[in-house]
Amino acid sequence: MQQTFITNDAIIFGILLGIIYFTFYTSSLENRFWKRFYTFFPSILVCYFVPGLLNAFHIVDGENSKLYDVASKYLLPACLLYFTINIDFQALKQLGGKAIIVFLAGALGVMVGGPASLWIVKMISPETVSGETWRGLATIAGSWIGGSANQTALREVFNPAPEVFSQAIAIDVLTAELWLALLLYGVGHATKIDKLFRADTRAVDEVRQKIEKRAKENARNPNVEDLLKILFIGFGVTAIAHACSDMIVPFIENNYPNLKKFSLTSSSFWVISLVTIFGLILSQTKAKQIEDVGASKFGSIFLFILIATIGMKMDIFAALEKPQLFLVGIIWMLFHASFTLVAAYLTKAPYFFTAVGSQANVGGAASASVVAAAFHPSLASVGVLLAILGYALGTYCGYLTGLMMQWVIE
Repeated sequence: MQQTFITNDAIIFGILLGIIYFTFYTSSLENRFWKRFYTFFPSILVCYFVPGLLNAFHIVDGENSKLYDVASKYLLPACLLYFTINIDFQALKQLGGKAIIVFLAGALGVMVGGPASLWIVKMISPETVSGETWRGLATIAGSWIGGSANQTALREVFNPAPEVFSQAIAIDVLTAELWLALLLYGVGHATKIDKLFRADTRAVDEVRQKIEKRAKENARNPNVEDLLKILFIGFGVTAIAHACSDMIVPFIENNYPNLKKFSLTSSSFWVISLVTIFGLILSQTKAKQIEDVGASKFGSIFLFILIATIGMKMDIFAALEKPQLFLVGIIWMLFHASFTLVAAYLTKAPYFFTAVGSQANVGGAASASVVAAAFHPSLASVGVLLAILGYALGTYCGYLTGLMMQWVIE
């Protein structure tokens, strides 16, 4: 067995933070090389695969490292809380019913497309989706309805083998990036598409003005007390969720053991579910003011640390062992696209809502804001608003999708 060069978690953690920082720094540069590089290799993909390469070449000891255990237990719940506490139901209401309908139609397309694509490929090539491949593919549902945090949450729930999850990550990112490219291409033809759909674009302009005004009125630089408040709320709610889970799981195991097949005896399932519920409740209180001093930025940092620790455990070369699995991703994305476009056509929604609503599902806050900003920079926050709704729904809808995929295979 080949000896690993670095086994000390303190050193490994420093290396992972260095990779994350380097990725963020270079992706923000105007340099032509880096712009082209991140066009083909998104930053989130880099943060998955570079640690994976370090593990594959035995530079770091990903298998025995405790970093992922710490990140998944403490950082993931706090990350989900910071994203969901920022949901603004009033602002979502101002977007109008069309935006929400298109977004929800896209989420429904993911839920239907997951088991349907699995069934289609099973009919064509049973060996491609045999065994517990569905466990890895099920995590894509969390990503395509919410974001990477939801996908990571479902990884904890369905517990796919490392090589299966590696394949799912490759399918997720590459298929999603292809769809993103098509949506951005459509931005240049948005006027023609809106005419075809007979869409009314006035709601977009109204929301843009209101969001700009609110951001200017509430944003401020945080002090030490603000930062401590962010950490206290994030990890305090995480502690409460763990305490509740410690009571719920033994109760189900002792009284309803048959529920194990639905992952209801998973501590991670209950922690993640409870944190999301608490986040939605707190979003209606003064606690949501932590977003004015950067709570979601903490969430993003925690998320990328989590992604890097997951990547370090990946079997990087296994990701490309089953290229035929990409057929599942392509068929799945076609379902999502069809549901989204049909909903937009029936409601006469502007292409802005179509593109941003789809990316709020498939790409999360980052991609949704990029697509929104392609229409107008000040509209980026509209994409974030819809993406936050995706974060709130992603784990639950992804979980149901995973159960349906399990049913298809079994």
